[in-house]
Amino acid sequence: MTFPYTRMRRMRKNNFSRRLMREHHLTADDLIYPMFVIEGTNVREAVPSMPNIDRVSIDLLLEEAKELVELGIPTIALFPVINNDKKSLLAEESYNPDGLVQRAVKALKAAFPELGVLTDVALDPYTTHGQDGIIDDTGYVLNDVTVDTLVKQALSHAQAGADVVAPSDMMDGRIGEIRDELEAGGFINTLIMAYAAKYASAYYGPFRDAIGSSGNLGKGNKFTYQIDPANSNEAIREVMLDLEEGADMVMVKPGMPYLDIVRRVKTELEVPTFAYQVSGEYAMHMAAFEKGWLDKDTVMMESLLAFKRAGADGILTYFAKDAAHLLKKQ
Repeated sequence: MTFPYTRMRRMRKNNFSRRLMREHHLTADDLIYPMFVIEGTNVREAVPSMPNIDRVSIDLLLEEAKELVELGIPTIALFPVINNDKKSLLAEESYNPDGLVQRAVKALKAAFPELGVLTDVALDPYTTHGQDGIIDDTGYVLNDVTVDTLVKQALSHAQAGADVVAPSDMMDGRIGEIRDELEAGGFINTLIMAYAAKYASAYYGPFRDAIGSSGNLGKGNKFTYQIDPANSNEAIREVMLDLEEGADMVMVKPGMPYLDIVRRVKTELEVPTFAYQVSGEYAMHMAAFEKGWLDKDTVMMESLLAFKRAGADGILTYFAKDAAHLLKKQ
């Protein structure tokens, strides 16, 4: 393999040959669109730190869902914006059968049964302190008590019709407990997408603004339950444990700063692997696009293709709609 017998540029010269040797492809099938749902009717609120992303009431959520179906996006991920008067120390609203998420799921499945509905299983939108679990007097998040509530929350989502429950809390043992409860309740085909490698990242800020938990969390952090960004082997152990407990799919979060973890999970464990291009990643890109420093369409698509190259089977991204529109034109 020496020059001139091997000229790497030969295969790059023409469009047809570049297409023939292209290793990875992005399609609408790879995309999951996260959306923020809020109480009310005909309510749309912009998220200032996430340009072009809104909080919407259920009626407008259905309008958006119609567009997702038409674009061929297979799944929507729901994140609730809970009114302060429904937040509490014990997060009881999280498993209210008439809660915001539960009503949104029912409405989506009634209108678009073919659209996959994924729900977030975590308590931070529902707690007065913004942590993902129930705390003791010192502010430490209690694992086992929190898991009991997460199980109730996941079951209520399944009963509402959720196709996928996605525990994002990083409590130990919660996947097994949720799987047992789903099996006992007859929800044997409800999928679990475990946020198995979720890092204690600084990239989540705009998301916390969107769901209204940043003010509750204040200067607090989630270091005692989310993974240290310095660690890689720990993430693999977390993923293995969630798989052993019954997860159908696993997720790495954040996305682009942790593509090495995506690659390790896919290569070493060979399981359905997803990644979340989180709010901070989206906000950084959008800021550069708005400044004219980067070209939106090409950089957006390149960033998503990077997930596929790293081994992700699917991507949760706020660019899902824009990307699907571009793919439809190709």
